[in-house]
Amino acid sequence: MRRILVVFLCLLPFTAVGQIIVDKPLSDRLTGYDIDVTFDPEAHTVTGLMTAWWVNNSSMPVGEAMMHMYLNAFSSNQSTFASRGRWSAAGDDGWGWVKILSMKDGRGNDLSDSCSYVSPDDGNRNDKTVLRISLPEPVAPGDTLVLTIDFASKLPSPIQRTGYEDDFHFVAQWFPKFGVYETAGMRQREADGWNCHQFHPNSEFYSNHSVYNVSVIMPSEFVTGSGGRLIEEIDLGEDHKKVIWRAEDIVDFAWTAWPGYKVRTRKWNNVDITFLTSETGLSKAENHLDAVVYALEYLGERVGPYPWPHLTFVDPPLSGSGAGGMEYTTLFTTMGGGAVPSFLRMPEMVTIHEFGHAYFMGILASNEFEEPWLDEGVNSYWEQRIVDHYYGAGYGLLKLPFLKMSDTDQGRMSYITSPSRTIATNDLPSWMYPHGTYSMMSYNKTATWLHTLEGIIGTETMDNVFREYYHRWAFHHPSGRDFIAAVNDVVRSEHGDRFGENMNWFFDEVLYGSGECDYRVSGITSNKIRSYSGVVDGDSVSYARGDRKSDTLYLSRVSIERLGDVRLPVEVLVRFDNGEEVLETWDGKATYRDFEYTGARRVVWAKLDPYDKIDMDVNRINNSFTLDPAHTVARRMLNKYMLLMQMIISIFTL
Repeated sequence: MRRILVVFLCLLPFTAVGQIIVDKPLSDRLTGYDIDVTFDPEAHTVTGLMTAWWVNNSSMPVGEAMMHMYLNAFSSNQSTFASRGRWSAAGDDGWGWVKILSMKDGRGNDLSDSCSYVSPDDGNRNDKTVLRISLPEPVAPGDTLVLTIDFASKLPSPIQRTGYEDDFHFVAQWFPKFGVYETAGMRQREADGWNCHQFHPNSEFYSNHSVYNVSVIMPSEFVTGSGGRLIEEIDLGEDHKKVIWRAEDIVDFAWTAWPGYKVRTRKWNNVDITFLTSETGLSKAENHLDAVVYALEYLGERVGPYPWPHLTFVDPPLSGSGAGGMEYTTLFTTMGGGAVPSFLRMPEMVTIHEFGHAYFMGILASNEFEEPWLDEGVNSYWEQRIVDHYYGAGYGLLKLPFLKMSDTDQGRMSYITSPSRTIATNDLPSWMYPHGTYSMMSYNKTATWLHTLEGIIGTETMDNVFREYYHRWAFHHPSGRDFIAAVNDVVRSEHGDRFGENMNWFFDEVLYGSGECDYRVSGITSNKIRSYSGVVDGDSVSYARGDRKSDTLYLSRVSIERLGDVRLPVEVLVRFDNGEEVLETWDGKATYRDFEYTGARRVVWAKLDPYDKIDMDVNRINNSFTLDPAHTVARRMLNKYMLLMQMIISIFTL
């Protein structure tokens, strides 16, 4: 079986005109799944048959396959997910699992006895989320492995990304799924091999762009949505129907079913948008739809085009809130649309964030297990830009007459107020962040230093970095080093050596280092300069009187100090008593720097980082100094004000 079989498999299920989603393949399509199942909402099970295929695109024969069995994370309290997380089953019926009832390869060989569970991350023998399949003969380079699998999946309760509550079902990570076979050099890998991690409480997912043909038999009363495009809905009689979806070039396929869904739609350019919500959530439906359009528009202009003609998103009912805030490329979930007051844009923020994963988890399919910052942090950076652009700079997230906060500021505050911000680097696998720092580091610290990078190189250059990153790596699997290479090339092209030979020094400080950034203006002095006065002749003591010049001169000094380990270039705005201002620059490498000025004018105040380019600076209160003590009080009040806003945001988003 050579590569031509892949084309046949792609086209076999849907060959009629109009059944293909995109004009030509967006990815290499190394994996694909044809799934035909029955959904039983009373037993909370999905059972049926799956044909899965994988192409060996390496230069070496491969003698085993690796598959994710995510639902087994909910099969016992000793799984890695359950034992290290906060999930426990809601009674005897709350456990979830996925079982392979039979498995055969394309030649008809029974592989049921060739399967074993492995735990490559922590050696936990009770974890059954990774399946190793020993093949009767290796898959040759260019050949295709075809597996026919009869499987049964039971959804867990309470919902943790996937599961059920009463008759609400969100069906995700629900079928046996190939890991990613990485070749030498891919993501700096030294040798060929499978990348297939266990399901951890913090980690998310890493998969190939695949083709999905999915059909589900279910009771007719259920309203459904998925990451695929609806091809057909067939009335089977006896209150049952078959729903058929197709999806192309997405990294995961999930779906949902609930009789209570209300459906709203909108079209933006060539994209059909479907929104599923509850009766309560209808009051904010237009807000959610607006938010998706904003994200489509903003990312399309500054990163790259959204390539699919469809997307579906879901605001689950309160009982199903555990499914909220998750992403599956062309399907994502938001939360809180009908229960959050209008002065807080948290629902819109979640909608924009989860949609953004279509780019930084879906199109640019980085490894979220090993480099969570490359998806979550990059996506948070863009979410903050979008929210503050459309809902108001300075108050995009929270707007009250007496209380305002931007989305960017709330992310920064989450980072700078964390007492654990320096205990680890930003470059750890998701399950290895200590002391609960995964979210703070992967989301907030990353977004903060990306804003800082934007401040250093400029917004236009930053946008061009992401356009280049998208151009190089769309529908592949970039690593952090690949992103840095795009940064270096664009910055060098647009700025030459202004920032050095490359920008590696920046990433060494903020990504691969664990220090913090803190610069301060430690003081200002202004002293009069007079003509000489003092001892003239040391042998026969005599004195010289100092004659004051008609125009008094001053020596003013502004003292800057670097208190943190992170070294970044900074600007200092200096103001004189005659109203003049001077903007100084400093590379920030030494522990201190003094700026001196001689003349009739005196320095009255100085502000470090006056345009707030260095979001990494953990203490902006010490960034300015004035000889007018009234301003000092104002700065202290501002600090307390910002901390109060952060506290309120935290309460609303618990």
